[in-house]
Amino acid sequence: MESENKRLNKFIADSGYCSRREADRLISEGRVLIDGRVGVLGDRVLPGMQVLVDHHPLSGQGEKVYLLLNKPVGIVCTADPREPMNVVDYLSYPIRIFPVGRLDKDSEGLLLLTSDGEIVNRLLRAAGGHEKEYEVTVDRPVTPDFIRGMSAGVPILGTVTLPCKIRRTGERSFTIVIVQGLNRQIRRMCEHFGYNVRSLKRVRIMNLRLGSLRPGQWRELTDDELNELLRRLS
Repeated sequence: MESENKRLNKFIADSGYCSRREADRLISEGRVLIDGRVGVLGDRVLPGMQVLVDHHPLSGQGEKVYLLLNKPVGIVCTADPREPMNVVDYLSYPIRIFPVGRLDKDSEGLLLLTSDGEIVNRLLRAAGGHEKEYEVTVDRPVTPDFIRGMSAGVPILGTVTLPCKIRRTGERSFTIVIVQGLNRQIRRMCEHFGYNVRSLKRVRIMNLRLGSLRPGQWRELTDDELNELLRRLS
């Protein structure tokens, strides 16, 4: 049974150490030991085996924590301690957590962090289906042609973005709802039309909203928020 015999990457994720994808990277880099030997991708963990990541022992089942942070500009969405501005050290939460998804260093706003490695995989499986909403200001007046072009799909990174919802909110500002997570997607979309992003704030991930959180502030998900999030990911 899975509860008695887990793949190594799932065991690491279930411990709350990191996501399953990050666990694959750690295993590939030879940083994971099983009973004293270097683990490899595809290894399975049986009851009683000792698993170490960077010499840190894992239990295989950690406390599940779900947090919302208003990430400030300058903080990097990684758990890698080699990055001095990594979000995990910035938050300094007493339980091992890691960020879900990306929000680039120059952007601010809503970021989900958790000790639950499985939720990352469920979000990835839902890729292209869950909405993320942003408030954006740019360096030029927002025109009807710009709105039409952005909403229809934009050629970036060798592909064309999916159609999105966009609404002008001021002379040089708009809100945009996307269902993808391409690298610096909104900034690249704007650049395609000759616009430069001046500020970008994520205000919603699916049913989770930034609300009144100020930059640097965080809170736990409510039971209703978590239940609805898990329902949408099921």
